[in-house]
Amino acid sequence: YQLLEMARRLEMYGVRLHPAKDREGTKLSLAVSHIGLLVFQGHTKINAFNWSKVRKLSFKRKRFLIKLRPDLNSAYQDTLEFVMASRDCCKIFWKICVEYHAFFRLFEEPKPKAKAVLFTRGSSFRFSPPVMVNGQKAFPFGPSQSSNGHQPSPINAHSSPLSSPLFTDAGYVRTDDEDEVRRKKCPTDKAYFIAKELLTTERTFQKDLAVITVQLTSLLQRHGEVLVELERSCRASQRLQELCREFEQQKVCYLSLNMFLLRPLHRLLHYKLILERLCKHYPPHQDFRDSRAALADISEMVLQLQGTMMKMENIQKLLELKKDLTGIQDLAIPGREFIRLGCLSKLSGKGLQQRMFFLFSDSLVYTSRGMTADNQFKVHGQLPLYGMTIRESEDEWGVPHSFTLFGQRQSVVVAASCVSEMVKWMEDIRMAVVLVEQSNRPSTDLLSTSRSDRKSPEEGGVEAESEEELSASRSSLERQSAQRGNTTVHVCWHRNTSVSMVDFSVAVENQLSGNLLRKFKNSNGWQKLWVVFTNFSLFFYKSHQDDYPLASLPLLGYSLTVPAETENIQKDYVFKLHFKSHVYYFRSESQYTFQRSVPLATCCVVLSSVVW
Repeated sequence: YQLLEMARRLEMYGVRLHPAKDREGTKLSLAVSHIGLLVFQGHTKINAFNWSKVRKLSFKRKRFLIKLRPDLNSAYQDTLEFVMASRDCCKIFWKICVEYHAFFRLFEEPKPKAKAVLFTRGSSFRFSPPVMVNGQKAFPFGPSQSSNGHQPSPINAHSSPLSSPLFTDAGYVRTDDEDEVRRKKCPTDKAYFIAKELLTTERTFQKDLAVITVQLTSLLQRHGEVLVELERSCRASQRLQELCREFEQQKVCYLSLNMFLLRPLHRLLHYKLILERLCKHYPPHQDFRDSRAALADISEMVLQLQGTMMKMENIQKLLELKKDLTGIQDLAIPGREFIRLGCLSKLSGKGLQQRMFFLFSDSLVYTSRGMTADNQFKVHGQLPLYGMTIRESEDEWGVPHSFTLFGQRQSVVVAASCVSEMVKWMEDIRMAVVLVEQSNRPSTDLLSTSRSDRKSPEEGGVEAESEEELSASRSSLERQSAQRGNTTVHVCWHRNTSVSMVDFSVAVENQLSGNLLRKFKNSNGWQKLWVVFTNFSLFFYKSHQDDYPLASLPLLGYSLTVPAETENIQKDYVFKLHFKSHVYYFRSESQYTFQRSVPLATCCVVLSSVVW
């Protein structure tokens, strides 16, 4: 204990000064030690407040408040006020004071308080319990104690006065100079960040895997039959169908159950893609040989499962669409493939009316949003692709971005929201028509609808839809009464866009997980969150250990740019997501993580004037 004895005699050992001002504006510095709070002017200690005299510590915005116990012999007021640089600085210093006070004044572990069901008041920050060292609690001697039998104080691994909180960066608001020093100390090798991506995405995969292995205990032996058998069993058992529906409504099941069942197959593909990036960067490295061997094994496995993966993804998508549609039976039949879904305007006697179109390998179905409890879309009509022709008709009808579909029984005039959407639809429809004619299958496998839905496409009219677009508040998982209202189909409906099966495949390949700093348009500070990008959405967690997300942000229709100089975002590695009046800034930790944000643009958002 010679080191501790020497440290006891050094007044400034382990003391970090926090700039502040008193009420008169005099520049001071605050610090915390084992005896209490210290006040410095320059490097000269001008005052000290012992823990026994301090009644309460608090902060309000930039003001740090010290409430003292009443003392008739003291010349100080009951409450002392210091002004610090920002609210974050106040909060950081307040946390350090709480940790030091608990470390040097508590004689037993604090018992956790029961959490309020609905509302909480004040900060949730509490002193953490002591750590275990070789099966026993660690009780080192404080600066004012020794091995003479005095009662020691409990210590936390993150609250040691020799290392934390003064000598770590956890929760500390750094200055620009400290930021530069920290950046120089951080790893700069790209391989570090590639390997880190493997770790962060693995955390999300393990959590998703736990959903189906821990939360859902009964699974079939062969993975390729899970989706089909589960669907068949749900049709045969009303009880099982209700159980699956209740399970999907739980917070932990932030995706559909079928998506979780495909996670092991998708993870093999992620291993392959990440290892390819690692080997591309690694050639002179000592781990290159092992990484290349692992890549060879994974690539062989992915190649063997490629056909199964494509088949299962198509079945999963058909089963998912079946939940969003009403008036359709046996959507997931052998040979039928999903191609594209999206919003188009259909020209009728009442003018242009918004419709949701679904393109399959044998039919084109158009629907409108119904007034059901599950927010399902009602089928209005279907066009067989066999023998269909298509041509642009903007000049003929005077409707921008319009084209006409000529089927064997009827013709339909539709209009897209923009030129790019029109081109995508026309290309996919022409491709589907060629494939169905090459297979020489006439319109025998049409989608079958119930009798109650076999009405004239425009019979009775459809209520006008003028609903606000999805916002971050609406997408919050806490406010959803039914998760069906936030699916890809509904997002496309509200944002007047479309998604193809190719887009789904690209999104699967570019799933990401990791820490990001988020900032709203009108907020001052950055909030550190664990972010998961999957299924065209960002899911926000407080940390990677949380079981379910706090909120989600569907990204279809969003634009991705870098902030302009006029936006005064003076930080590195920041990208901006915006849709109409909704603006979000995200800050990554490195150039590699920043560049990995490109998949957000390539698979679900609009890339607008970004130079990477």
